[in-house]
Amino acid sequence: MPPFLADLLHIWLREMEPTLTRYAVFTIGVWLLLWVVLRPLLAARKIREESPPPRQMLTELLYSLRSMAIFAAVGVLIALMYRANLYPLAHLANDWGPVWYAFSLFAGLAGLDAWFYWSHRFMHDPRVFRRFHRRHHRSHNPSPFTAYSFDVGEALLLIGYPLLFPMVFPMPDGAMQWVMLYQIVTNTLLHSGYELMPARRDGRPMLDFIVTTTHHDLHHAQAGWNYGAWFTWWDRWFGTEHPEYRARFAQAAWRPFGASPQPRPLPAE
Repeated sequence: MPPFLADLLHIWLREMEPTLTRYAVFTIGVWLLLWVVLRPLLAARKIREESPPPRQMLTELLYSLRSMAIFAAVGVLIALMYRANLYPLAHLANDWGPVWYAFSLFAGLAGLDAWFYWSHRFMHDPRVFRRFHRRHHRSHNPSPFTAYSFDVGEALLLIGYPLLFPMVFPMPDGAMQWVMLYQIVTNTLLHSGYELMPARRDGRPMLDFIVTTTHHDLHHAQAGWNYGAWFTWWDRWFGTEHPEYRARFAQAAWRPFGASPQPRPLPAE
């Protein structure tokens, strides 16, 4: 094999290994913990009565593997761009100390949230939905394995963020990896089928600015709402939050200071 191709393969494998490891640890871990070990204890926190069939979860796993192969391929491009000094802002940020490093993590999360909200709305345009986002919505009742079950176009849109954001924002080396780690952890929980966010006495989420599992599960049930994946700001600013979200959340969530009402099924799409 020519040295250049061998180098590309080495970079691809280096990118694939942590991506695959994170996915395996968190998706299988969440499935095993919530759906098997703690299932009897969390029965009241389950959003839907029915569970996805094993065939669906196997299909999701296979499409997730394809998505991760695409992520690793774009990771090769990112590595080559670093070699070509196409991320000069990152080199500057490396000298700005731990305070900037911490700030860059919050900026990276906020940027990712905005990127996802608007790309998500784009993918729901009827003109592009079938090519970009149909695969993900075949999981009408999601599971932890739905997290990366994407069409090729959606996978490229998602991985486009760590490719482009460091070109316009001074992101120190290694900071983006933490942002993407947060992404897979929360992405898996959003598709877990169990509401783990505790509620206030009035039934509202304890941290109402964070997207809950109920919030995203409603999107899979009724796709015209709840496009955000990490923070609720964009949906509220632009009127795309499901009007029954807080009522639905209150039915599934644990109230530390009072009993929760019994959950009822989500509406059909």
